[in-house]
Amino acid sequence: MAVEATTRAQLAGAARAVLGGRLAAVERLAGGSKKGVYRLVTDDGSTAVAYRWADAENYWPAAEGDDDLADPFSPGLGLGLFEAAHARLAGLGVRVPAIRLVDRDGAYGPADLAVVEDVPGESLESLLARDPRAAAPVLARLGEALAAMGGHRAPRYGKIAVVDTGGASHGSSCEVVVLERALRDLAEAAARDPRIAAARERLEDRLRALAGAVRPRAEYAVVHGELGPDHVLVDATGRPVLIDLEGTMYFDVEWEHVFLRLRLHEAYRPLETPGLDEDRLALYLLAQRLSLTAGPLRLLDGHFPARAAMAAIAEYNLNRALELVR
Repeated sequence: MAVEATTRAQLAGAARAVLGGRLAAVERLAGGSKKGVYRLVTDDGSTAVAYRWADAENYWPAAEGDDDLADPFSPGLGLGLFEAAHARLAGLGVRVPAIRLVDRDGAYGPADLAVVEDVPGESLESLLARDPRAAAPVLARLGEALAAMGGHRAPRYGKIAVVDTGGASHGSSCEVVVLERALRDLAEAAARDPRIAAARERLEDRLRALAGAVRPRAEYAVVHGELGPDHVLVDATGRPVLIDLEGTMYFDVEWEHVFLRLRLHEAYRPLETPGLDEDRLALYLLAQRLSLTAGPLRLLDGHFPARAAMAAIAEYNLNRALELVR
């Protein structure tokens, strides 16, 4: 995909500031649906990765409440969320890409920008597909990072940038927030697919029953929120590096582990954590199945390029959600 002239000019200035050379090549990296992610290569072969937050980089159709940071599940958009999450994770000893430059004042162009180190190597997803045995020590170290995140406690749930500055989030508990979100996802999915529409009452009844079984909790852990193997890079020392940080929040650790199970399948076993709340796991499983149905269907309302892959995600999770109420 060609890089728009204004974007390239902004990236060229940032590359010169960070790498000290002329921008020779720009590669848009796959996976970014809310921001532009670009590899910058200068004429001497030095590289860095740029994150660019601009409306034109966001493939998601706009929805009411997108900019409400008090909603833990509002889109993770913006430099402020990235910086807060980066600081919290780095402070816990979790490996994240080092920040080389931050521009929120338009010094290099019209969009908020961060330039970070280019982590050499591959993603955990790629490594698992290529050589599961070689991935074993990486998973073990990822387990250590998860333990550090799960061991940090906050008295309130919500986005890192909100809670760490004394703010509060909507809702009375994580399970209530998840239930409300799941009901919205259910309504959206039902409006787009007749199979969900036909099962809507059963799915809603199941969600409410699962939420009603969850016992109160007063402390929350650090969770990435979308910690799939595509959001974990592997550096030259075999250490896992977390990326796509903006959605990081204080929340029930079970939310993280349900997502990890869904994405890693059998490879999740080294990350199993004792003491997880089974009632929360059950609620969050159905909620995430509905989210992974409604979200991709919503994304397909716009101009997201990888349409076949996104449609496949929606179809797979739609069928898994229906299995939970048969």
